[in-house]
Amino acid sequence: MWLTYIARRVGQGLVVLWAAYTISFLVLYLLPGDAAALFAGGADQEAVDPELVARLRAELGLDRPLWEQYLTALGRALVGDFGTSTQTGRPAADLLGEALPPTLALTGFAFVLSVVLGAVLALAASLTRTAWLRNLLFSLPPIGVSIPVFWIGLLLLQAFSFQLRLFPAMGDDGFVSLVLPAVTIAIPSGAFIAQLLSRSLRSTLAQPYVEVVRAKGAGETRVQFGHALRNAVIPTLTMGGVLVGGLLSGAVVTETVFSRLGIGRLVVTAVNNRDVPVVQIVVVFAALVFVVANLVVDLVYPLVDRRITLARTAFVAA
Repeated sequence: MWLTYIARRVGQGLVVLWAAYTISFLVLYLLPGDAAALFAGGADQEAVDPELVARLRAELGLDRPLWEQYLTALGRALVGDFGTSTQTGRPAADLLGEALPPTLALTGFAFVLSVVLGAVLALAASLTRTAWLRNLLFSLPPIGVSIPVFWIGLLLLQAFSFQLRLFPAMGDDGFVSLVLPAVTIAIPSGAFIAQLLSRSLRSTLAQPYVEVVRAKGAGETRVQFGHALRNAVIPTLTMGGVLVGGLLSGAVVTETVFSRLGIGRLVVTAVNNRDVPVVQIVVVFAALVFVVANLVVDLVYPLVDRRITLARTAFVAA
């Protein structure tokens, strides 16, 4: 059953990767402008030598029909070759490999912060007995989710870089420069976790078995952490893939705001210059992360709640 379920999920993941690759290819093809002209002379495409553009189009394969370009590129991608950047002349995989470590450091730190922030806020709102404070804590997650990431980054820059001068405003020089970008991403992600977990905790605490546990003399802390939390965390785990996707998309914006090297700057530059190989490898990588995150979440379900089996999970997924 395990192998059958994993094989099915891997097959679904491959379909997702193919769809992400195909959609990104078509969207980039439909964008205005000529990649060969951009490569030859920059923004003023009319001033570029037409013969040079034609030669570049032939070298890049842009003069062939769309279906032929797609099948050729897809065949290479299946063996891990996403082509060469039309802007730098380097393999797209090498560019992704160089941009990946700073982004992984940022998203990893932001993930830890968001989980801690979300869990602490949800548990604090559930444990407090003061009505106004409980209502205040319950109202914070929707506010955090609704605030745009770039606006959070600008506020943090103004407060902690320009006013208090505690953290650098840009760059990626050491751990100190990682704090503000990570907090910027962690605030909406942590609010998302807190919103789901607090709502699930309230629903779980209203279940009859919780009243039975309390009637047996269990304290509120034991009820919360020993019984309710294990069941309440399931809906939050379900959204694990969405959370990872939010962290990656937030990294793209945050790296631009804080002038950090990483996938964000790489993909923005590639889109502006219609660098198809670089954009596609980044899109496929993001889709791969999403697929792996969802598969890991499905495998973690039985460890959190023994009532959940892979058989049930496979039935639901089907």
